[in-house]
Amino acid sequence: MTFQDIFKSSFLENVTAVSVLDMALALTLAFCLGLFILLVYKKTYQGVLYSSGFGVTLLALTMITTLVILAVTSNVVLSLGMVGALSIVRFRTAIKEPLDIAFLFWAIAVGIVLAAGLIPLAVIGSVIIGIVLLVFVNHKSNTYPYIVVLQCADHESEKTAREYLEKQTLRCTVKSKSARKGQIEVNYEIRLKEDNTDFINGLSELSGVQNAVLVSYNGDYMG
Repeated sequence: MTFQDIFKSSFLENVTAVSVLDMALALTLAFCLGLFILLVYKKTYQGVLYSSGFGVTLLALTMITTLVILAVTSNVVLSLGMVGALSIVRFRTAIKEPLDIAFLFWAIAVGIVLAAGLIPLAVIGSVIIGIVLLVFVNHKSNTYPYIVVLQCADHESEKTAREYLEKQTLRCTVKSKSARKGQIEVNYEIRLKEDNTDFINGLSELSGVQNAVLVSYNGDYMG
């Protein structure tokens, strides 16, 4: 063993495993596609409060995944260690919107495909996915879903109110019903014929109707 062999470092040999040009190109494309994913997320977000932190996470996740896959593809031994290291990571953040999961997988997939060198697949695939999400997520139905919370004094007033609702709406379906002495409470899911809610005023004036409340909701019903 020579003097040079003693100070020889295998770490320095891996410096040129991935060229600077490849790294710069991959991370630049990852940034551009991550920014595209972020913009699509903003356009399709349908929650109550938009989280800018989650949007930036999508951008960062695309770049981080690209960085990790570049390292893995350059060294087989490193890939085994990376799998072991990532297996101990646990994520506790709850995903509030189901669509957010699709964006997370989209960002990770783009990072993997870019680092693998399949640039046309990453770019064209992202454009197609973005267009599909913009079209279907932002698609608005011609009918408007609402919940009517109705409180009646007896069965006859409930029947009269139901007949009135069926005439004023496209669809009227009972979602829940509770009854006690002197009061019946029914929740109806309705679809309006047009964007006009004046019928609720007439409903509240019917004989035996104690209270009528109209609530807009997103169509997701748990029950």
